[in-house]
Amino acid sequence: MAEMETPTEHARPVAVPAWLSALCRIFAGIGGVALLAMMLVTVASVTLRGILGHPVPGDFELVEMGGAIAIFCFLPWCQLSGGNVLVDFFTQRSGRRANHLLEALGDLLYCLIAALLTWRLIRGGIEMRQYGEQSMVLRLPIWWSFVVIVPAMALLAVTCAATMAGHLRAARS
Repeated sequence: MAEMETPTEHARPVAVPAWLSALCRIFAGIGGVALLAMMLVTVASVTLRGILGHPVPGDFELVEMGGAIAIFCFLPWCQLSGGNVLVDFFTQRSGRRANHLLEALGDLLYCLIAALLTWRLIRGGIEMRQYGEQSMVLRLPIWWSFVVIVPAMALLAVTCAATMAGHLRAARS
């Protein structure tokens, strides 16, 4: 049975597998939950500081880890939905085929960068676990955040490859 394809939300949309679109949405949801948690910690910390004179211990560490998780989780959805900055000043009058080829080239470069960063994040997470790297106040193991960050970055690489393939198909047709 052929798998359904979902169009991206780019200015020049391309088709990607439905499972990839769903996975990007799930990771964006995880990023949203992390963002909500950071907001709640910040509100609680400011409120406690104002009322009791003492903030939530390690609030900045929780926001720092949550921020990293949120950012990495939003990257695949941003790629899929065309949310990255696109400067088309010189290409706005180019033909459809040329624009898809340029988009494919950009996606290839982004895919290579995402793959390189995935590899380095894996190595960094392993080293942080081996050395027992912890946050200063709460003593939370730093590598825990890599459990979410590394798959999100790998998903970004896969998403870039899928959008690149879609742009190449669109350029051929």
